[in-house]
Amino acid sequence: MDNKILEIFIPGPAGRLEAKYYKSKKNTSPIALVLQPHPQYGGTMNNKVVVDTFHTFMENDFSVCRVNFRGVGKSDGEFDNGQGELADAAAALDWLERENFDNSQCWVSGFSFGSLIAMQLLMRRPEINRFIAISPQPNVYDFSFLSPCPTSGLIVHGKKDELVPFEYISELDKRLSAQKGIKVEFNTISEANHFFSKTGESLIKQLNKYIKKETALY
Repeated sequence: MDNKILEIFIPGPAGRLEAKYYKSKKNTSPIALVLQPHPQYGGTMNNKVVVDTFHTFMENDFSVCRVNFRGVGKSDGEFDNGQGELADAAAALDWLERENFDNSQCWVSGFSFGSLIAMQLLMRRPEINRFIAISPQPNVYDFSFLSPCPTSGLIVHGKKDELVPFEYISELDKRLSAQKGIKVEFNTISEANHFFSKTGESLIKQLNKYIKKETALY
C-alpha cells in the first residue's frame, strides 16, 4: 500500500522518540506535527483525537508526524512536566523539516496538554504558519505567553467540556481576537465533551474545513 504510515524513531534530547509518519508524494506538500494529550493521564500518540487529526492532515496531502513524548510507549526518558516535552516536540519538528525541506507550509497541532506544547512551540519557531489547538485548558495552564500570538490558527473545544469552564475559553478568545494581523478562529462543538467521545465526526469535519481553507491560499 502506497500511503503507508511508517513507525519511526526520532533522535530526541532524552533518547529516541517513537513516532508515526506519513510522507506525501508531493515534494512541496505542507507538513504538520500532531501532539499527544497528557502522559500522566494515559495520553499517547494513539489517542483517538490525535489519530483522527493525523488522518485528516494525511487526507489533505500533508506529510505528517505524530509522536510519543519521552517515557510514553517506546520513547526513552520520563515525564518532565512540559519542559522536556517541548524539547521533544522541537526535535520532532526538526526531523520533519529535514525530511521535507521544501515544504510549502508548516503546521502544528495538539490535543489537550498537547495543545499547550504546540502553542509553546509556535512561539519559538517562526516557520510555523498555522496551528490547530484542540481542547486547550486555559484554566489549568497559563496561555498568556501568546502575547502576541505569532500566527493565525484554529481552536476547537466542546461546549460540554467537563474539564474546562466555558468562561476560560471565551477569555482566551477575547484576548486573541484583539490581536492585529492574525485571525484565530474559535469553533465550539455543542455536544462535545473534552475528549470528543461521541462527536469525533463533527471534530473531523471542522478540522477538514479549516485545513482546506488555509491550504487553498498556497
